[in-house]
Amino acid sequence: MKRTLLFFLALFALLLAARMCHVAILWEGDSYPLAAAQQMLFGKMLYIGIWFDKPPLLAAFYLLEGARAGWPLRLTGALYALLACWIAYAFARDLWTRREGFWAAGLLALLLIFDYPSAAIPVASDLLMLAPHMAAVWMAWKKRPFWSGVLAGVAFWISPKGVFVALVCVLWSPVDIVWITCGFAAVGAVAAAVLWGFGALMPYWREVWLWGRLYAEGTFLESPLRSGLARTGGWIWFHAALVVAAVWFLWREAKLERVRWIGWVLIALAGVAAGLRFFPRYYFLLLAPVVPMAARGFTTLGRRRDYIALLLLIPLTRFGPSYVAALANPAWRDTAMDRESRAAAATIREMAKPGDTLFVWGYRPEIYVYTRLPAATIYLDSQPLTGVPADRHLTQSEPVETGAPARRRAQLVHSDPTFIVDGLGPYNPRLAITQYPDLRAWLADYRLAARSGNCVIYRRR
Repeated sequence: MKRTLLFFLALFALLLAARMCHVAILWEGDSYPLAAAQQMLFGKMLYIGIWFDKPPLLAAFYLLEGARAGWPLRLTGALYALLACWIAYAFARDLWTRREGFWAAGLLALLLIFDYPSAAIPVASDLLMLAPHMAAVWMAWKKRPFWSGVLAGVAFWISPKGVFVALVCVLWSPVDIVWITCGFAAVGAVAAAVLWGFGALMPYWREVWLWGRLYAEGTFLESPLRSGLARTGGWIWFHAALVVAAVWFLWREAKLERVRWIGWVLIALAGVAAGLRFFPRYYFLLLAPVVPMAARGFTTLGRRRDYIALLLLIPLTRFGPSYVAALANPAWRDTAMDRESRAAAATIREMAKPGDTLFVWGYRPEIYVYTRLPAATIYLDSQPLTGVPADRHLTQSEPVETGAPARRRAQLVHSDPTFIVDGLGPYNPRLAITQYPDLRAWLADYRLAARSGNCVIYRRR
């Protein structure tokens, strides 16, 4: 017990130290749910008072630390990462022995530090789903199917990709499909009842599912297959130590057990490929099965273990310098837009008075976080107002829907924010807020107050 406690205290110290290097940075995965949670603290309801195209548990997670940037955010992230490591430990321990459990927790902690910073540091939906994902499969293996379904349901209300978690649970315990389904449905019934009680069920459907379908139907990648193969190959390279150990495990595993593990990997890959974008954070789905397989593989490699473990230097040397850059390089390219947003927010705070409100055009929700001003409209960004998703709107201007954005802009002109920030137009002039004829009369009530990098700040006359 003492050894286990010391082990997890050491893991927590490492996870916390890594995240504190990013205490002055907000990544994209942080900013959107953090801004939504902040507006909830101002008394606004998700999907009614705030347009939010993610399931509600993602924003709810950010309420745990008071929807604040800085050290509370990073402490909460470190605690969540520690929870995921403990679940990996407990699952591997129950499958095999404590030795595999230590390996699983250590490998996961390593990859929750030395991975793409934009994926590993913010607790975005894909990372937040990791803990219930592993726990759901663990419960399916332990023949606790109802709780397996409940945890898969929790994953689903964090990200729609939670449906892939439910499929894995059924794969691991097909005879318990009814109980897994009951647990999954129970969580859905409670969440739907809460939304219905607040009158937010239909807005949730429109924002998360209808808009989400439009987003998922088209990808910004010119050749999704080639990009998917390249990015998956890159993931395999950076995680070569785990992949080699996992393959060794599969080679030695009994045929029936091998089918379950390979099925889990294939379902995870299907989740990664959904939407044909292949962002680094999507691969947390794949990490869930690979970590316990690799843990078992390392314990059975014998003397070869040391040579395979050397491959762990690949992520360490590739992503280790990012922590130095986060601390000591103010011109780090990866955080250029965050620095712009921080500077723009500082300018607004100098001009702001109590009762002032804000509207941000573009996808810069971190400006709400940095200013801590209430949003003047339900829209925290311009995606639903232009019909152009944020994954492409810096360079492309073709909308995925046409009629609905115009109706939403007609709603926008009835608001009167004190400040408007256009953080998109300087990057893509075709989508500048001044390019929309139906907004020009509304914008006539505003004057240019300041420019901060590629953020144009307007103030109501």
